[in-house]
Amino acid sequence: AMAVALALAGGIGMPALAAPDNDPPSSDAVPFTLDAQVLDSGQQVVSLTLETSDVAVDESSLTADTFSVHAKGTNPFASLTDVAGFDVDREVTGASLNDDGDIVINLGHGFTVPGADTLGWSNSAARNVQLDLEYTITQNEPILSTDDSSVVLSKFEQGALVDPEVDAFASGAAAGLNYRLFTPDNAASSKRPLVIWLHGLGEGGWAEAQDNALPLLANRGALGFVTPEAQEIFGGAYVLAPQATDFWFNDSEMGYSAKLKALIDDVVAKQNIDPSRIYVVGASNGGYMAARLGSDYPDYFAAVVPICPAVAYDDTTLLTDDELAVLRNVPTWIVQATSDDVLPYEDNGGHMADIVDNA
Repeated sequence: AMAVALALAGGIGMPALAAPDNDPPSSDAVPFTLDAQVLDSGQQVVSLTLETSDVAVDESSLTADTFSVHAKGTNPFASLTDVAGFDVDREVTGASLNDDGDIVINLGHGFTVPGADTLGWSNSAARNVQLDLEYTITQNEPILSTDDSSVVLSKFEQGALVDPEVDAFASGAAAGLNYRLFTPDNAASSKRPLVIWLHGLGEGGWAEAQDNALPLLANRGALGFVTPEAQEIFGGAYVLAPQATDFWFNDSEMGYSAKLKALIDDVVAKQNIDPSRIYVVGASNGGYMAARLGSDYPDYFAAVVPICPAVAYDDTTLLTDDELAVLRNVPTWIVQATSDDVLPYEDNGGHMADIVDNA
């Protein structure tokens, strides 16, 4: 969403700004980006970057009180009536200049911080939902330029939401599924491993949203493998994040296992991937699908990592003991908290560990 926010000097209900030493430079609206980061609890806007490199701002004149920020998040889908948006003031924790001379307004963020999220949740659809975001910046006091003149920025124009980790993934499609793919810097030098991340229930596609962004935005599952630390461990790895068109556990109806295998084969054929180092990792609904793939294609994957895997859900057995037993021939690492109150440990990860007794 594009928004134009007026920063009023001496407007109604606002204290007048101090008179500038000379007339402020006339200019069009100052563009700004929403700087986002995916935290463990999902993507949040952590700062705003104002394109002010041509103003020559004196950084020492910037404080946490220089600007105020208001955020509005609205649900773009009329068919979903249970998505909570927000209309709140964001906490400004500081302001500084980046290396390009642009002003960066730092915002308070973290789990449950009001107005920080880029996603909402729909219980009826069991989905995360990308919100339309509208940010308003108000300049409360003048800032100084490097020649000691006062600068009042008259208006601001919202631009793109920027998340370097997410933006490093390219989009693709194969076998009827959308995906995002990260390519390591050293991909051309030699064949690299491939890590496949399979999302949980809330990040699948649905009737009005099949853009495959949610698997990257709702948690750090896929992004954890593109950090410098992870890339160093793997010596540079491709990271693939496919998206179900609904839910992975509908495999019997939708044929997701076969579609995923075809998608992976397509990516491997087009990229410089070592077929002996293909790893599949998934959480919750994706933990089920990771185990399903390992069971269906036990000679294909170098390792399978089901995280809080759905083995039995709502009185439905998703993976039989015979299917789980196949994983004894595949290097398998099962991860689950015994306190899990969504997928009880005893019936899911714990039961899988009992059957796959060498995992």
